[in-house]
Amino acid sequence: MARIEIVPVAGLSTFTTFCKLPRLLYKGAPGFAPPLDIERWTLFAHMLNPHYKLVEDQKFLARRDGEWVGRIAAHVYKDGITPVAASPAQFGALDAVDDIEVVRALVEAAEDWLKAKGATRINGPFSPTINGEVGMLIEGFESTPMFLTPWHPPYLSRHLAALGYEKAKDLVSYRIAIDETFLNEKPLISNRKEWRDRLKLRPLDLDNLKTTETALMEELFNDGWRDNWGFVPFTKAEFDSTADALKYVMPPEFGIMVELDGAPVSFLVALPNLFEIVSDFDGRLFPFGLPKLISRMRNHKFNTARIVLLGTRKALQNSATGGAILLSMIEEMRRRGAKASITHMEAGWVLEDNMAMRKPIEMFGGKVDKVHRIYEKRIG
Repeated sequence: MARIEIVPVAGLSTFTTFCKLPRLLYKGAPGFAPPLDIERWTLFAHMLNPHYKLVEDQKFLARRDGEWVGRIAAHVYKDGITPVAASPAQFGALDAVDDIEVVRALVEAAEDWLKAKGATRINGPFSPTINGEVGMLIEGFESTPMFLTPWHPPYLSRHLAALGYEKAKDLVSYRIAIDETFLNEKPLISNRKEWRDRLKLRPLDLDNLKTTETALMEELFNDGWRDNWGFVPFTKAEFDSTADALKYVMPPEFGIMVELDGAPVSFLVALPNLFEIVSDFDGRLFPFGLPKLISRMRNHKFNTARIVLLGTRKALQNSATGGAILLSMIEEMRRRGAKASITHMEAGWVLEDNMAMRKPIEMFGGKVDKVHRIYEKRIG
């Protein structure tokens, strides 16, 4: 058997290989769309992603017969940061060829690194955080690929299970069909007598995202999700970093702030599915892709979109008021999506046992489209 070599990522060459490896391993696989390399850099580079100030981390590559065949990342949260019910020792960015020995070598490298940090339990994948790309795809392999949603081949979850990793939580993503009949849909929730004068939906102020809106989003998001399994606070620096990207890719109508009696209580951010305009780039933006991207962003009519951020004050959840707020946002996004020629919107992810969110989505016709799994293993 060929020897499998584990190479710690150190330096620009191995870092860029780490970022682009999935598009090399999975090219042509049904359901897979190659992300842009530059976007992967912003996700995994310490200098570009403020999340890395919260963790110690190490990334690894696997090489066999001179070919790169897999990757994995390991990170542990610094003192004072403890995910809700989940381990602070985590892995992410696991991708590999169909060979259990390659997967074994990768997860053992992550486990050994984490054990040296004192870890006795590991959860993942978190890439690099529960507020980023999370979970391993176990259902929906050939569904429409969606921007910022991780994709994995079917064999990867089987290999991970064979190596002793067990289910911790499943995450559900819904497909919400949209058609032109929603164009003239009158808001039923916000127009009801009891909500008409109390509930207001306004657009996010894209011109003042970092000066006013991200502070509100941070407060609402962290308050709303603070008891959720795996939660770690989304920092202001992370929201500001996200805002820098949102200004370029989010249409103004895809951001909503909800006010109740004049006070902000909830927000929602959706993004058009950028895979529609970058899949033929094969991950490379420079030197010829940038002009195409700018032109397509201006002229392309997107068919699909995804809700990527949502937060509602904890005090309103599991109440009639909280239900009305969530339903009003879904209703409004469905109408705005129809106006923007969107044919389906992905709502995800939602924890499998979060029925307070799942039921309203299903009430509006949402169908389960993808399921991602978070795994756990005792390593001490």
